[in-house]
Amino acid sequence: MEELKAQPRNMTTLCYIEKDGEYLMLHRVLKKNDVNKDKWIGIGGHFEYGESPEECLLREVREETGLTLLHYNFRGLITFISDDYQPEYMCLYTADEFEGEMISCNEGILEWVPKNKIRELNLWEGDKIFFRLLDENAPFFSLKLCYINNVLKEACLDGRELELFDILLPDMTPSGRTGERGTIHENGDWHATSHIWVVRRKSGLKFDVLLQKRSSCKDSFPGSYDISSAGHVNAGDTCLPTALRELKEELGITAQPEDLTFIGIHDAEYKGSFYNRTFHNCEHSAVYVYDSPVADDSLSLQPEEVESVIWMDYDECLDRLKDGSLDHCIFLDEFLMLGNEYRKIIKAASIPV
Repeated sequence: MEELKAQPRNMTTLCYIEKDGEYLMLHRVLKKNDVNKDKWIGIGGHFEYGESPEECLLREVREETGLTLLHYNFRGLITFISDDYQPEYMCLYTADEFEGEMISCNEGILEWVPKNKIRELNLWEGDKIFFRLLDENAPFFSLKLCYINNVLKEACLDGRELELFDILLPDMTPSGRTGERGTIHENGDWHATSHIWVVRRKSGLKFDVLLQKRSSCKDSFPGSYDISSAGHVNAGDTCLPTALRELKEELGITAQPEDLTFIGIHDAEYKGSFYNRTFHNCEHSAVYVYDSPVADDSLSLQPEEVESVIWMDYDECLDRLKDGSLDHCIFLDEFLMLGNEYRKIIKAASIPV
């Protein structure tokens, strides 16, 4: 029995106590050699021998805050994998009824923080994912988070891998941090994307552009006309391979690096909401042109991304972007850049059509 008690503990609980639109947060600034040093987290800790998750939850809350929980909900199971520590399995709770007087905590400073201010705190990137799930009132979930050198490298929700992007600094250099797609679009973190305009030349300086109509199930701008093909640059990847991947996945176009012409960088910020959730998108986009022949019957559309495509004369499209007659999510300055740069390419080529 003593040998069993001495085994390393890798089961924990974490609870976010809420009242009046606020969470009780613990700023971990007092404990020595703390893996969570300077981070803001909830209330919790390791199981003691023989404890159930609920017994651990109630004890940890009482020890760290002086409060006794009267009502709580088991929201999810978090699996933490790290290169520095043993795997940890954390039972995540929220609680909305309690009694008692709050005491000081010897591990950090307790503070009630409005829920809409939580993401401004110094959080682990993975924690932002389960905060989003809590905000969405998601059903019970299993979330796996893998860290290397304290950088989030993998996130899986209910067995499905989530998209991670490198977070950029305001000067567009890498920050060394990664974030999950949904949290990045909530926080307004800068990240990289690739934009590919598929075009076909006509006479003189005229040309058509291929527009995709976004799928009705997209998380932003559903059903709107957009760039021919575009996609986020995954963490650790670069823009050109992303462009080639997106062309293949969304349109069925197999291209080589030399088939794409880089025409510039476009930085854009958009803030709005979709499905009653904040959408704050900050993109640093590498913009490419693809002008190899494209047969309409050779296109293979990715249904979860693209509903349909249409060819449209560039100047007609520009007019419709300006007068609002086209339901779209295209940045006008990027479209103007396309016109200016591709016409330069046509003039330089001096190849009669």
